[in-house]
Amino acid sequence: MNIKLHQKKIFFASDFHLGAPDDTSSKARENRIIKWLDSIQNESAAIFLVGDIFDFWFEYDKVIPKGFIRFLGKISQLRERGIPIFFFNGNHDLWMDDYFTQELGIPVFDHPIEVNIENKKFLIGHGDGLGPGDRQYKILKKIFTNPVCQWLFKWLHPDLGIRLAQKWSKSSRITNLQNHDNEFKGENEWIWAYCKKIDKNQHFDFYIFGHRHLPLDLPVGNSSRYYNLGEWVHQYTYGVFDGKSFEIKKFEN
Repeated sequence: MNIKLHQKKIFFASDFHLGAPDDTSSKARENRIIKWLDSIQNESAAIFLVGDIFDFWFEYDKVIPKGFIRFLGKISQLRERGIPIFFFNGNHDLWMDDYFTQELGIPVFDHPIEVNIENKKFLIGHGDGLGPGDRQYKILKKIFTNPVCQWLFKWLHPDLGIRLAQKWSKSSRITNLQNHDNEFKGENEWIWAYCKKIDKNQHFDFYIFGHRHLPLDLPVGNSSRYYNLGEWVHQYTYGVFDGKSFEIKKFEN
């Protein structure tokens, strides 16, 4: 994939976790996200939404989760303006299917992708299940992405299925400020280790990921950088590329 800036910028964000931990705080966050999208729309060459945009999303054949109408309306408006938007599955919204593609013209990716932007090579993905460690989640992901398991889940009535998933999501680390899993792990940062391994065989200028809920800017090899985009429940951070440099910024409401 190749993207030209045309004197504009590329914006990146992840881990909105819309729907968590409750309706009131989620709607306040949704409004904040829309204000951010309003603020960047005139200078956006493209927008990458890099996973866990929803705290839970499962597409039945004829049903999608209730809510998020303001956000969906805003990204629909951006698409009508001709701004490309790229969605990635995260570990909380693994079960996105073709709704975004058919209704909004937004492609959805379930794995890291290579993107060329103004002669710079990017590797972009959510980051869950990459690198060493995290074996428990890797096993769960194989179960959650198994076509038979997904088919069986679809037989649950949406009211029951979504209720069960919302109960599970309340234990997520994104809603628990006391969880030290969000602290910097040094050389044990799994996604950073993954990027360094990839760079030994294939060079990228920028590695852009989410999932860690921790804004990071770290070296990879001699001339590359790994950036983690952080999250929007507590931090409101995002990434921007202007054709020369990449920067992590915080959206002040």
